[in-house]
Amino acid sequence: MQFGTILIHNEHEFDAATGALVVPVYQSSTFAQRDISAGQEFDYSRSGNPTRKALESAIARLEGGAAGYAFGSGMGAIASVLGIFSAGDHIIAAEDIYGGSYRILNTFYKRWGLEHSACDASNIENIKKALRSNTKAIFLETPSNPLLKITDLRAACAFAREAGLLAIVDNTFMTPLLQRPIELGADIVVHSGTKFLGGHSDVVSGLAVARSEEIGRRIYAVQNGFGAIPGPWDVFLMLRGLKTLKVRLEAAQQTAAKLALHLNSHSAVEAVYYPGLNGHSGRELHESQASGAGAVLSFKTKTEEAALNFLRRVKLAAPAVSLGGVETIASYPVKMSHAGLPPHERERLGITPALIRISAGLEAPEDLIADFDAALA
Repeated sequence: MQFGTILIHNEHEFDAATGALVVPVYQSSTFAQRDISAGQEFDYSRSGNPTRKALESAIARLEGGAAGYAFGSGMGAIASVLGIFSAGDHIIAAEDIYGGSYRILNTFYKRWGLEHSACDASNIENIKKALRSNTKAIFLETPSNPLLKITDLRAACAFAREAGLLAIVDNTFMTPLLQRPIELGADIVVHSGTKFLGGHSDVVSGLAVARSEEIGRRIYAVQNGFGAIPGPWDVFLMLRGLKTLKVRLEAAQQTAAKLALHLNSHSAVEAVYYPGLNGHSGRELHESQASGAGAVLSFKTKTEEAALNFLRRVKLAAPAVSLGGVETIASYPVKMSHAGLPPHERERLGITPALIRISAGLEAPEDLIADFDAALA
């Protein structure tokens, strides 16, 4: 089946007991055990819930993995995946990963003895040079957040396999509709389900998919032990969002491409970062491993004042944290997604006070362009 069909017909398109076309919300913390000696699949909702199982099996199928796991947030998913490693282990991370991922590696896990080093992962040689004797994994994000740099996933995952490392990829920006890292060699894929997968700015959720059952068992042990799980109503909203992912993301992607092209020639804009633009250094590589450029772009105005004025004046884009909703969102990375990075590190990476990140929504692109022009004037 085509991917859009699988989104709808994911083996959980109706309830086997009643025929309902929506997976029921099992709002139960515990389950009566018919035979104590035999055991059963569901006994306590931290360990497993029928509504959550539907979402977990759906994301596993969409990403092409052996097992999926749902969490209470994207950071819950990332933190739980990192929880499969031990004190003294070392992780190579892309230097421009999401600010929350950077923060937890440099605070919580650093205190517990998990080592990590950051490198410019857009050059595979930098990843190879960062290898240590205690390295256990590489943690990648492509396109990166917020400058949309591209990492060669095939090459990076091949290197990880040769070196005996796990390859972890944050696929939030692309979703499995546009990019499937496991097919490119990744071992674990993580998502902030809050973004495009949920798609309506009304649920906070995280997901992880394991290539193999063995890796999946390690993730499940942390999921069950930490208990950073979503409630069944959040899962219900995620299942609803998945059904419309294709039509939403394809429409938003078309709008993002038009915005990027327009801003790229705007006199008030210094630079535009979008892998669908001809001038993007990673465009050819991105097109070889993904089927679209996505719905997120970033641009720099010529001054910090101009960026702040844009955010004050824009009317059709909400100045807000997050992305991936039906409404366009204009984010300010230095104060939002990457506020946790030290200022000198942000400056080194190019995450400056003049940078604005746009997540295109479902508004008419012509209206957004007119609104952006007025805000930049």
